Amino acid sequence: MTTAVDDLGIRPFNARSLALSVLLGQEPPVLSTRALTALAELFGIAPGTMRTALSRMVARDELITDGDGYRLVGRLLERKAAQDIGRRPAGTSWNGDWLVAVVTVPRRSVAERRAFRTHMANARMGELRPDTWMRPANLAGPDGDDSLALVHGPLTGDDPVSLARRLWPLDEIGRRAQRLGALVEEALPELTQGRPTALPATIALSAAVVRFLRAEPLLPPTLTPQPWPADALRARYLTFDRAFGRLLGRTVRAQP
Repeated sequence: MTTAVDDLGIRPFNARSLALSVLLGQEPPVLSTRALTALAELFGIAPGTMRTALSRMVARDELITDGDGYRLVGRLLERKAAQDIGRRPAGTSWNGDWLVAVVTVPRRSVAERRAFRTHMANARMGELRPDTWMRPANLAGPDGDDSLALVHGPLTGDDPVSLARRLWPLDEIGRRAQRLGALVEEALPELTQGRPTALPATIALSAAVVRFLRAEPLLPPTLTPQPWPADALRARYLTFDRAFGRLLGRTVRAQP
């Protein structure tokens, strides 16, 4: 499985990215220093390197100390919320309404534009054109402010299925979900056997699945091909994630 996971576009973990990947998957998003340094050693990262990375993340307001460990805070909580929503199915209830978000300010800094795009992505909005974003109103959508006009209502003059395909590359998303689902199935036996050596490859796979589910648009079933591969992946990942959590806990508790 390692070779296949290596092809998923997940960069090799350094101390910071490893800590983030694991904490984003925890509920609540907190782990002890002992757990984080034990994980680091499985990836060939020295405990001192992990402690240094954690201290720097505290200085950047990404973490706070929590007892004998660390907890995610700040902007990373929005990322975690978007990630957690992606683990749940979209549901079948949709009345046909759409959300439209339009930027109303003429100029923004590069940092403001980058933050706005992240906010739209976390809200699973699709970009129709620069500064105009849309999605079906089966999800709540983003919050408006004095720089963003929001419209909620029925769509006229366009086919919803065609519009969804313009906003998202649904065929590509479906193929990606199928590939990840096959890798999850392949990884489950080794995870359930409780081998600590399975953790490095499965953490990388988990990161790839979570990244996918955070971006998957959670469209109503009437707008996606059926059966939709992302739904099958989402259901199977629940089993994978539970097995991963059990193995992670046992591995950390076994450390001296």
